[in-house]
Amino acid sequence: MTSTREFVSLSIAVLTVSDTRDETNDRSGACLVEKLQEAGHTLASRAILADDVYRIRAAVAGWIADPGIHVVLITGGTGFAERDVTPEAVRLLIEQPVDGFGELFRALSYEEIGSSTIQSRAFAGLANRTLIFSMPGSLRACRLAWERIVESQLDGRNRPCNFIQALFPAGSSCHLEGKAG
Repeated sequence: MTSTREFVSLSIAVLTVSDTRDETNDRSGACLVEKLQEAGHTLASRAILADDVYRIRAAVAGWIADPGIHVVLITGGTGFAERDVTPEAVRLLIEQPVDGFGELFRALSYEEIGSSTIQSRAFAGLANRTLIFSMPGSLRACRLAWERIVESQLDGRNRPCNFIQALFPAGSSCHLEGKAG
């Protein structure tokens, strides 16, 4: 399977899940926005939602249904606290899990925080040709996920493989016209 060798600018939504953050103190969401824009992608939407299964699910489902949004980055709600419900809210929307993301994230995180990494329920998957990455809410975790995993997987030039082919099947012009191309 051949993949494109050119950079494709993606339209990316960022969701921060938190009961305590707002636009003035959401450093993790701001970091993801900055990183995606520095990489040449476009911020399609940004939201901050409380840890509520149905509000999270509705927001992510709306982005999945939007043909103009290619990727959803979620920060927060992936631990084991009573209010951490991001996996429960989003996983049922996923058609194809990307198991390797959570595994690799935890392996890399182990280098920084040791065995505490087992308390991360970071995950990723594809739904309606939309790629979803869900990572912990800490600034360090977002930087780690973006810099060591996500950025290269959203770049069509990355070898030996990346997710551009999964988002835009061969022969389609989806990146210009939306997901349904």
